[in-house]
Amino acid sequence: MKKFFALILALAMVLSLVACGGKDDGAKVVKIGVFEPQSGDNGAGGKQEILGMQYANYETPTVEIGGETYKVELVYADNASSNDKAASAAQTLISSGVSLVLGSYGSGVSIAAGDTFATAGMPAIGVTCTNPQVTSECEVYFRICFLDPFQGTVLANYAKSELKATKAYCLAKQGDDYSGGLCNYFIEAFGKDNCVYEQFPEGTSDYSTYITNAQNQGCEVFFAPVSTEAAAQIIAKADTQNLGMPVLAGDTWDSNVILNAAKGTGVEIAVTTFYQEGADAEFDAAIKAWINSDATAKANNGGNDELAAVTVMGYDAYYVALEALKKAGSTDPADVLAVLPELTYTGVTGDISFNDIGDANRDTAFVKACNTETGKWDFVAQQGIK
Repeated sequence: MKKFFALILALAMVLSLVACGGKDDGAKVVKIGVFEPQSGDNGAGGKQEILGMQYANYETPTVEIGGETYKVELVYADNASSNDKAASAAQTLISSGVSLVLGSYGSGVSIAAGDTFATAGMPAIGVTCTNPQVTSECEVYFRICFLDPFQGTVLANYAKSELKATKAYCLAKQGDDYSGGLCNYFIEAFGKDNCVYEQFPEGTSDYSTYITNAQNQGCEVFFAPVSTEAAAQIIAKADTQNLGMPVLAGDTWDSNVILNAAKGTGVEIAVTTFYQEGADAEFDAAIKAWINSDATAKANNGGNDELAAVTVMGYDAYYVALEALKKAGSTDPADVLAVLPELTYTGVTGDISFNDIGDANRDTAFVKACNTETGKWDFVAQQGIK
């Protein structure tokens, strides 16, 4: 269906849209939109995802389109981790003349911006937005990451088979598509009768009650796939209250924020994610050198050069965008959208291609654990669903 939509839209718009390539000091310019949170609950994760795009742009600042060389310009719009601000941020990018959009970190804002992108016929490539609704409810949205039904099942299987847990506590934020959706998929795989599920409201800063509830109800694993801001507060309380059970989370916790919060504590943490540092030593060394050479980049990475999977995914997403522009031979969004369904690319995180609704064909996740002594991630397993 997505292939059909893309082709029809391309034919309908090709004569009406103004090409998005511009001129800059005599050089042709193509603009790629960066739809990411740089503030709010997910600001830290958004900045790390952007880092990968910025490094890729530094590494490859031009692209050949239709036999001509274009300078690639990244255009930013901060969606502020807010569903209410997502549409206006999306419209800002559309109005700026971008050819396609990358992002967002955070499924909720991606879903909220979907109608805006669709109305404009603007192709969007999600990087780490894992909720199924991102693509299932939007014809112009594609993505390069695995989905929450897969991630939730991997985490539930890990809790049962590796941690030997028989009762799980699940915590989500009210109104948050990502944490609520991932908890539901975890519960479905783990077994509803064996789970305790609670939600906390916007503005919560004290999570002691939720930790006490998990302890009092005899739970053996604490699943909390929430924002990094909430995660840091949960880890602090889990330490002071002696939680007494492993903490599990999804890809949002693969962050320096988590490592810094957990270092020196007694909290056991494991997460699923898209990439494990060390899988490509040459790439790791090169991007770390770049991060360390730029004070702003290092600050946006949490003050060190620990490599988050979202950064590597941002890097791959940039090159997927370049491949789409080259294959389209055009800077027109309609032409770019038309080629996405058949696009393939091999990145640092693996082979990338899309199914009929624009989801990535991915079937493995990395499981890694926080080493509270070193403040780094330890590889646990590369896992799929049997």
